[in-house]
Amino acid sequence: MRKIGLTVFLLVLGIANIFPFIFMVSSSFKPLGKIFEFPFRLIPYPFITEHYKNIFDPRYDFFLWYQNTIVMVILSLLVKCVIVSLTAYAFARLRFRGRSVIFLIFLAALMLPGDATIIQRYVIYKMLNLTDTVWALVLPAAFDVYFVFLLRQFFISIPNELSEAAIIDGCGHFKVFYRIILPLAKPALITMMLFSFVWAWNDFTNPFIFITDIKKQMLTVGIAMFQETKSQNHGMQMAASSLALIPVIILFLFSQKFFIKGIATTGVKG
Repeated sequence: MRKIGLTVFLLVLGIANIFPFIFMVSSSFKPLGKIFEFPFRLIPYPFITEHYKNIFDPRYDFFLWYQNTIVMVILSLLVKCVIVSLTAYAFARLRFRGRSVIFLIFLAALMLPGDATIIQRYVIYKMLNLTDTVWALVLPAAFDVYFVFLLRQFFISIPNELSEAAIIDGCGHFKVFYRIILPLAKPALITMMLFSFVWAWNDFTNPFIFITDIKKQMLTVGIAMFQETKSQNHGMQMAASSLALIPVIILFLFSQKFFIKGIATTGVKG
């Protein structure tokens, strides 16, 4: 009985989580007047593709926003992969004065909500002429304390004997890092990149605050601009959101096994 109850609970939870996506895709093929009709009709009738055609209207720079977002996400992942992994390695393997204190300061930064620093970041970016540039969205990726902590825990779980043997053979720390640590840390790195991709791809607040040029805007803010004079064009928003979801689904399907393994092996240790 307990197993049946758990199965029913998980089924209901799964439906509750997937229904918004079903509603979004279904509504993208419905006329505006049919989107919010009750009861909900899963198969659109009449079935239209007008909302997808409207996305390509010259008034909207949908593909430009798509391109901007892809560039921003790729740069963020590259910056994060290099700087965060090196920082995590330093905390995990190097011995230097003040290491524990600095790491505690890093952990304390996790307690601070990201939105609490938006004004300060805006002032700094304005002084550095970084507003209205992709770097205003990319640079924070270099200081992602959460993933510094995550990768540090994974690096600690790798036996020290491997590094010590390599050092005895004449390898420096950088060679140990990219020849031994990184290959073993592939599941954790892919997990970090998957989470980072989703967070950067779905970010609305930062592009909205730091990017004002419509030609440089990101996809999330651009989708919110699909509106008419008096009311939002929900059909176009549903269609654009459905297209925006494609990279996330593809990425998850190809990296699912690494994602699960990475979560399972990055426990708190040391």
